[in-house]
Amino acid sequence: MAAASKPEGKSRSSAAKRSSKPAAARTKVPAKPKTPPPDYSIAAVDRALDLLEAVARIGPAPLGNLAESAGCTRTAAFRLLRTLQARGFAIQDEARGVWRLGARWGVLGRAAQDQGALAATATPFLAELAQAVGENTYLRTRDGLQAETVAVFQAEPALRLYSTAGTRGPLHAGASRLLLAYAPEAIQTQVLAQRLPRFTPATRTDPNWIAADLQRIRARGYLITADEVHPGAVSVTVPVRDAGGQVVAALFVTAPSMRMRPPRPRSLLPQVLDAAAKLSRTLGAIVPEPPEGAKGEASKPRTESSFRQTPAAAFAPRP
Repeated sequence: MAAASKPEGKSRSSAAKRSSKPAAARTKVPAKPKTPPPDYSIAAVDRALDLLEAVARIGPAPLGNLAESAGCTRTAAFRLLRTLQARGFAIQDEARGVWRLGARWGVLGRAAQDQGALAATATPFLAELAQAVGENTYLRTRDGLQAETVAVFQAEPALRLYSTAGTRGPLHAGASRLLLAYAPEAIQTQVLAQRLPRFTPATRTDPNWIAADLQRIRARGYLITADEVHPGAVSVTVPVRDAGGQVVAALFVTAPSMRMRPPRPRSLLPQVLDAAAKLSRTLGAIVPEPPEGAKGEASKPRTESSFRQTPAAAFAPRP
């Protein structure tokens, strides 16, 4: 019995030693609250940029309209516009009583393009979308009568890339046709007057069919294509807009048809639209609600058998 009581004594002794420690040593010190990052914004600069975006969006416009759109007083808007006018960034048409952007913005726009501003801005959104859908994502712009891929995010190294940054191509086929749909009418006429190259048996080269499809793309606000440039490749493409509401790029997901059997392409549409909307807002666009019917069509199933028999027809734009 005496031997059995020894460990108990030691245990009590150890407990006594532990309990003799100061309470502060046994209590977990709460973590210090994180200090919010400092706010370096300058109110006057904010107002000036709001005003410039208003001019880009609704101009040429009278002072009162611009002030209301920018959320500032007429006095503040007038003083800011006069300052910008002195530097060549704004122009007042006194005869008509309206303000418009000045010519010096062209220099900044070209410099931003040369420095890859759009690609750098889009990369986080492409990455987020690629990780969400598990497929490669792309951003493409129009340069004259051609399309150029300006940014790519590869979801996984093993996934095939269908285009790389700097790749150029025609506007009539595949994801690039969305850019043609939102191009000026003169550009559309020039493109459709050319002899259009055929890349695969599914490439559309009939100018009348393409012209009608451009209207359908604008009505829907998105484009789903299959096999038009690369055999077995399916793309889901949506527009990206700037502060003036103009379509400046096409954001799209492209993957092999074996992973894009219906209804998956349409089921990805809401995520692709959401990524483009986020990017557009970052560019200053006021993004409207998703195109009517986009969510409904994205959930409509299609039979796998119809896709196997006619892969291109399964994704042909609806009239």
